[in-house]
Amino acid sequence: MKLPLDFFFFYGSIHTYLSVMRIEKLAAAAGIAVRWRPFNLREILIEQNNTSFVRNQIRLNYNWRDIERRAERLGVPFTGRPPYPVDAQLLALRVGVVAAAQGWCADYTKATFRAWFLEGKVSGLPENVETILLDLGKPAADVLARAAAPQVDERLKQETEAARQLGIFGSPTFAVGQEIFWGDDRLEDAIAFASSA
Repeated sequence: MKLPLDFFFFYGSIHTYLSVMRIEKLAAAAGIAVRWRPFNLREILIEQNNTSFVRNQIRLNYNWRDIERRAERLGVPFTGRPPYPVDAQLLALRVGVVAAAQGWCADYTKATFRAWFLEGKVSGLPENVETILLDLGKPAADVLARAAAPQVDERLKQETEAARQLGIFGSPTFAVGQEIFWGDDRLEDAIAFASSA
């Protein structure tokens, strides 16, 4: 039996877009189950004193160009730089935790990243989150109420701690058991490892 692939990701990460758009198809072709695990990368970056890249315009320019090149090569739509940073209040993330618990995280996450990257709709703004939920046929008011509940705080803490214990320092990160692979350019490696583990 093949091991599942744990997909640790953060809704404010620009590098996560390509993986969100690619992971299901690649994993399905390899017969690998994916567990979508949103976590609070921001908290970990602050702990690791690793937030300078947000203020480093030269590096940020490179990152955007790198995403553009990879998107073109991989056949993933990219229409130019979307708004950044996003999800300041972690609302997109908290709804993602609800979605993961209820089994519709993949659909919600793809819709969120498509709206952000392709339509320029800032992730985490209440009106944008509500639109995405309604488009998915979810009861927006109920989901948003659940996202504000203490149980979601606890689940988010648990997932962030799980990422911390694995030594995760960025998004996207893929885990096969205790083995981690960081970055969209390691997605194929992670799937190959899961296939042979």
